[in-house]
Amino acid sequence: MSVSLGLSSIITTLHMEHFTSHLLHLSAVLLLLFSGNSLVFASSVGINYGQIANNLPSPDKVVPLVKSIGADKVKLYDADPKVLKAFANTDIEFIVGIGNEYLSKLQDPAFAQSWIKSNVQPYLPATKITSITVGNEVLTSNDTSLSACLLPAMQNLQTALVNLKLDRQVTVTTAHSIAVLGTSYPPSAGAFRGDLEQRISPILDFISKTCSPLLINAYPFFAYQKDSKEVPLDYVLFQPNAGIVDSGNNLRYDNMLFAQIDAVYAALDKLGYKDLRVQISETGWPSKGDEDEVGASPENAKKYNGKLLKIVKKKNGTPARPDYDLNVFVFALFNENLKPGPTSERNFGLFKPDGTPVYNLGFSGISGGGNSGHNNSGTFAPPFILPPGNPSYGYMPISSAERFVWKKNIGMRISIILSVVGWISMV
Repeated sequence: MSVSLGLSSIITTLHMEHFTSHLLHLSAVLLLLFSGNSLVFASSVGINYGQIANNLPSPDKVVPLVKSIGADKVKLYDADPKVLKAFANTDIEFIVGIGNEYLSKLQDPAFAQSWIKSNVQPYLPATKITSITVGNEVLTSNDTSLSACLLPAMQNLQTALVNLKLDRQVTVTTAHSIAVLGTSYPPSAGAFRGDLEQRISPILDFISKTCSPLLINAYPFFAYQKDSKEVPLDYVLFQPNAGIVDSGNNLRYDNMLFAQIDAVYAALDKLGYKDLRVQISETGWPSKGDEDEVGASPENAKKYNGKLLKIVKKKNGTPARPDYDLNVFVFALFNENLKPGPTSERNFGLFKPDGTPVYNLGFSGISGGGNSGHNNSGTFAPPFILPPGNPSYGYMPISSAERFVWKKNIGMRISIILSVVGWISMV
């Protein structure tokens, strides 16, 4: 991160009688700005790299593909050593994962430290691992014993990072389904489910104190699929539409994702975590589905992902948080042919296993001919066709609580972070 604060001029203007106090504050600022897990997130595009398939290319073939779409962050569902080695010295940031099936083992601090030593420490600093996500959508899994294991697992991993002096480089968090919300409309009335507050409040306190990101999986597709007669398609696809006006604050929303994000912020406000920032850890649209999966098509997927990425590039916030940059992880890099569930689950990818695009989608700064239909700024143009690599198994499947509770979902995931500029100006 490039930072130009004019520190020497600041220090020379400090009154000597306040020097010690200001110096302590300045040390905290420097720690946040220059440590490996800096709290400053600029708007960026991330991609979820799932591997529940037997026909995907080897990770070394994936590196140029990720770069070609302009993604600077990758999210894994495990800590695949082949992937982490392949992306060494690429300057691409990584979120690694540890599955729900490991939460009980992570109750043991020794296991947590061993996991960090085996799956994180060996790849630093060549591979930029910035965060560990513990489990996936645990609180909405309806498994109370699993939910009880979540926070202790996160705490033990954090302690291990501190012991190994890696806590300034790597944070610990967990990804929540949008279904953690009990109320999402209007956005200003957003609130967490009452039955989850006792579980989620300590987790929010943990990520607040450790400066970790809050991850939310949000899929407007599931809301539309559940009630396509009531939910306007243009509203969920970022297309021109009349929008809605929030009766609580008179803010206008022209897309569902932003309404979901601001509902999450409203829920955080109600629990006293107004300054927490949100990252959208998963969002996307399937290019194919079963007959009853309304809206799953290449045309709609292109509209959703294409417009979303344009919005992220503009560095605009939501109506309630206009100054907050957006950090979004699109789901997913590839279609995954071994994922269980309905057809859509195997067709969220931007790319086919051979590296060709599932549909043409424009990215700013990406060269390539052709007409994307809705965007003429360029198309996916992989530099080569990717041959299949070795099968990869054992990856944690992604659950979709949103399929069943869309009215309670409010997705968010926007990330961004603490500002130190205000303090600097006060000094």
